Amino acid sequence: MRRIPAVVTTCAATLAFLVPAGLAAAAPAAPASPAEQSYTVVPYENVKVRQLPKQDSAYLATLTAGQSYTAYCWTHGQTITDHGYTNDIWIGFADGFSSAVYFKGDQYANLPASAQC
Repeated sequence: MRRIPAVVTTCAATLAFLVPAGLAAAAPAAPASPAEQSYTVVPYENVKVRQLPKQDSAYLATLTAGQSYTAYCWTHGQTITDHGYTNDIWIGFADGFSSAVYFKGDQYANLPASAQC
C-alpha cells in the first residue's frame, strides 16, 4: 500500500506538485518508486488540496480548473456534497488529497478501482 507524505517537505516537491502534468518537464519531479503507477486527472473547477482527506485538514495548494495533474491513488475520506454530487472518495497526489467530487470522470476521477491508497 502506498503511503502519501503528510507534509510538503521541499520546495522542489511543492513545484513538482503544482505544475500541471503537461508541463512536468519544466520543474523537477518528486521521485517515484518504479512500481508506482500515476494517472492524469482534471478538475472541472478550482479545487483545494488538503493534507488529509477531509475538508478541515490543512490547506496545501489549489489546483486550477481544466489543467491536468498527476495523481497516484484514491482513498475514502470525509463525505463531500457539492453541485448535486456526494462522494467520500479523495484523490491522492504527491503531498495531499482533493475530493473526487471536483474532478472530471467517474466517482474515482477515472482512476481504476485498483488504485486505492
